[in-house]
This record gives sequence, C-alpha cells and structure tokens, in this order.
Amino acid sequence: MAKQNNSGNREPDTIMKNTLLLVLCSLPLTTNAQDNPQFDGHKWEPPYELSIPKDWGVERFLLPPSFAPQVSYTGVEDIRFTPGWGNSKSDEYWCYTFLWLLDEMPKTDASIIETNLKKYYTGLITANGVPAEKIIPVVAKFQKTATDMGDLQTYIGTVQMTDYISKAPITLNCRAHFTSCPDTSKAIAFFELSPKPYVHQVWKSLDQLWQTFKCKREIK
Repeated sequence: MAKQNNSGNREPDTIMKNTLLLVLCSLPLTTNAQDNPQFDGHKWEPPYELSIPKDWGVERFLLPPSFAPQVSYTGVEDIRFTPGWGNSKSDEYWCYTFLWLLDEMPKTDASIIETNLKKYYTGLITANGVPAEKIIPVVAKFQKTATDMGDLQTYIGTVQMTDYISKAPITLNCRAHFTSCPDTSKAIAFFELSPKPYVHQVWKSLDQLWQTFKCKREIK
C-alpha cells in the first residue's frame, strides 16, 4: 500500500510514508466499474459514500491487487489511512480500513477470509522488500460474530505477520463486515484493522467510517 494524502492511487514505484517501495500495477479485470486496465483512482468515482476524515490518506486500486493476484475477488479496493498510520510512536500506527467493492456477492466464511487475507498480506510483505530472514508466515484467524446492524455477516479475527515498516512481528486485530448494495449485484467487504485492542479509542474512528457508509441508489 502506498499511502497518500489525497484520493487516488499512485503510480508504480511509489515511496510510502518515506519508507517503503510498493509496485501497484493495475490489472485488467472484468468489473463493470473498471473495464479500462489503466484504472485511475484519482478520477474514479465510488458508487457509494465512504467519508474521508481530515488528514486521513486514501488509496484505490483494482482487485485482485498486483502484489497478490491469488486473491479470489475482483473489484476495487478503497483504503483509508489514519494520520498516524506510518508513525510507530502514534497510537494510530497501522490503524486503517479498506473497503472491497466486489463484482458479485462471494461465498464467505471464516476460512475463506483467512485464505484471502493470508495471500494478500504475504504478497504485500514480499512486495515491500522485507528480507527473507525477517519474514514470518502470515497467520489469519477469524470467527463469525454477532451481526452488526446493516451487515449480512460480521467477523472478528487477527492477522499475524511481519510489519514491513519495522521488520518486526505484528498482530493486527480485525473486524470484517460483509453486505450488499440494494438492487445491484455488487457486494461490499469492509475491514477495520489495528494492533490496538478493541477497547482502545482508535476503534471509534474506524467504526465511524462503517457506520456512516452508504450505497448510492444506482451502481453501474
């Protein structure tokens, strides 16, 4: 992920938070939103409302991402980075959300989520050039939980991996929401992630993004 302060995706070979290099090449997909392989996240207009709080970063690219083509979903990823996402001294370090606009409602359960996130983060770590001796296997563990209002399914879990900024192990707590947009075939998966426990105040900011999310009336 190449963090930036304005809506859109950066060009390949972009420096992220003055630290890391990640190539984000757009892939041609059979998604109605992006038939053009030269997807431009700056110009793309989301068919939903997902707020961008002040000083938060945004990044958008196609699914499956170039760094993890094994991910089984097609669509668009839309990321929101907290202002302190890349600052190891901040309570917001590694606190962010990402939304997947999916071309159709996928079959979903804890095992499928675990498999896709393992592929996703394994590819992301490798793409950021972490030395092999520093990499630990990505372990994702999820379970279904009480369904949040507006969700079709809600899951909680963890992702254990190598922090490619510090090159040290890190565990991200994760809350995953799955829903659909009425009268369309489009599905929404929304992930909130933070190394902080769920009682930490940073989760209020992450939760707020999902609580204010809205599908637009028509998705073309």
